[in-house]
Amino acid sequence: MINQLKEVFSTLKVHKDGSNQLDSDYKWFATDKEEIIGIRNDELTSKDVSLLTTFLTPYNVKFPTPTQAERNWRKIIYSTDLGEKDWKPSHPFRFVYFSFNKNQIEPLLFKDAIEGLFDKQVPILWENEHEGFIIEQQMMEEESISYEQIIDILMSDLYVKITFFVGPYKKDMEDLTLYYHSLTNIAKRIFHYTTKSVLTYVEAIPFLLTKQTDEDLRLDISKTILQEYIHDEETIHMMDTFFQCNLNLSETAKVLHLHRNSLQYRLDRFFEKTGIDIRQFQDAMTVSLALLARK
Repeated sequence: MINQLKEVFSTLKVHKDGSNQLDSDYKWFATDKEEIIGIRNDELTSKDVSLLTTFLTPYNVKFPTPTQAERNWRKIIYSTDLGEKDWKPSHPFRFVYFSFNKNQIEPLLFKDAIEGLFDKQVPILWENEHEGFIIEQQMMEEESISYEQIIDILMSDLYVKITFFVGPYKKDMEDLTLYYHSLTNIAKRIFHYTTKSVLTYVEAIPFLLTKQTDEDLRLDISKTILQEYIHDEETIHMMDTFFQCNLNLSETAKVLHLHRNSLQYRLDRFFEKTGIDIRQFQDAMTVSLALLARK
């Protein structure tokens, strides 16, 4: 196909891995073989571009040139041809969604910062210029990156607000396309329900389940569980903090600047009024969901 196109467009050239940034005087396209080709802008009419985009994928010059690993991942996620899915990752992997505000940082700079923290090349699949997925493989000799630890470094160094949604590790390729699109759908929605900058798949489940519930039922649940405390912001804050501290009384008292006995008294009062003891896991889980429903 490339040879045929060269007969029509004399300026066509194929981008080589390892060469410099793509020339902005060219319009770039990705073929179905993941090759990047460019044709000078002054040789293309708008009609030519429309025709080319029917069988080629426009390639954004602002993105880093895709590595072979990124091409492999994109191929196994998006290709419908089973023959295109021969390559498989050698270790368990996870998809980590990231997002930042439009026009705040160039994709090249973000990629450089991520690879600086990992100290190696990391595949990144871009959805657009401000969001995409980092693909992290779990190596036996390495610890997994803690995104709670690196996000402050990134936001400080890049002067940009970033969110991460960390998917679970996956060992097999079964239903990978469906799995990838499911994570994408969750990631794009989940940060509407929380102010956290880093959220894991496990942490997202209560938000997702609560959101699936009818609004009237959510209100009814929150009223029934929280009872007279539904508008008591001080008690709500106390319980929220208690859950964030993993039901640890001493840690919660420290965060709230309370004496441990004072916290114990307030929890006892809530139990007396509602019959719910949030020091017990089952009751704590129910109240936690009621607090989400209230929001």
